[in-house]
Amino acid sequence: MIEDNYFVIFKNILFICLFCSTISYWFSLKFPGFLQLYSLAQVNSSIATILLFFFLGYRWLSYGYFPISNLYESLLFLSCILLIIHQLLEYRTQSKVFGSLLLPSILFITSFADLTLPLEMQKATALVPSLQSNWLMMHVSLMLLSYATLLLGSLFSIIFLVLFLPTLDKKKITNDLKVKNITMKPIFALYKMKIFKPSLPSSDFLLILDAWSYKSIGLGFPLLTIGIIAGAVWANEAWGSYWSWDPKETWALITWLIFAAYLHVRLTKGWSGQGPAILASIGFFFIWVCYLGVNFLGQGLHSYGWLTVT
Repeated sequence: MIEDNYFVIFKNILFICLFCSTISYWFSLKFPGFLQLYSLAQVNSSIATILLFFFLGYRWLSYGYFPISNLYESLLFLSCILLIIHQLLEYRTQSKVFGSLLLPSILFITSFADLTLPLEMQKATALVPSLQSNWLMMHVSLMLLSYATLLLGSLFSIIFLVLFLPTLDKKKITNDLKVKNITMKPIFALYKMKIFKPSLPSSDFLLILDAWSYKSIGLGFPLLTIGIIAGAVWANEAWGSYWSWDPKETWALITWLIFAAYLHVRLTKGWSGQGPAILASIGFFFIWVCYLGVNFLGQGLHSYGWLTVT
């Protein structure tokens, strides 16, 4: 009973921190002169990061397995990864835009986990036999890490399209993007850039969005590939087959193909701008179908309950 009370307190504090941080980031973009808003946003996002990190660590130590065995735990783990990515990128770039993009997404994910999933689903339980494997941590953590980085890159592409489509002089901006396009150097090459300054010309701003989308997806795609391979090895160990065309496996493959196509047109065709951004935006929705949509069906080898994941 006492543990349940602490659990409720944790969820309430987490929601308040994420909500306050989201609002503060938005208003700090609208009113850049109010530095206190930006500081408030940073403090609340840092508290939320620490809360999630220690909550997941507590579950790990208390129950003896890495806390990604069901949908609730994996949603919190995904939120924690996104918060850590946000903290690192904001520290490196001193940009408010990462928080303005990621904090609303994280608030939505955690609210969905706390308000939609049944209470029984939110409590830690003993692992079913199929999940009692060392592959649990490797496969699921890699998949969630890939989802986090791919979602970030896809969000940049969505914002790119939102800003690009209403632009009147699309031809000039497209030419600027082609001229200034940055080829695939080491993945972290662009992370030294001080980005997202409102004073930048529109073509430069869109170039930076396009480049960050490229780099984020370039990082997330290998993680997704390794995660799928690790899952295939685990499937062979658990079910005697590397690939069973399970709904989860099928949608993971479709997601992989979408982002493979994105990288293909950028690496071999030299495309940038609108075309790849549309592919990445489609990939954004495919990730959520693969991650959440399949679980709501409650079908396939990956469903050990109506909302359980592997």
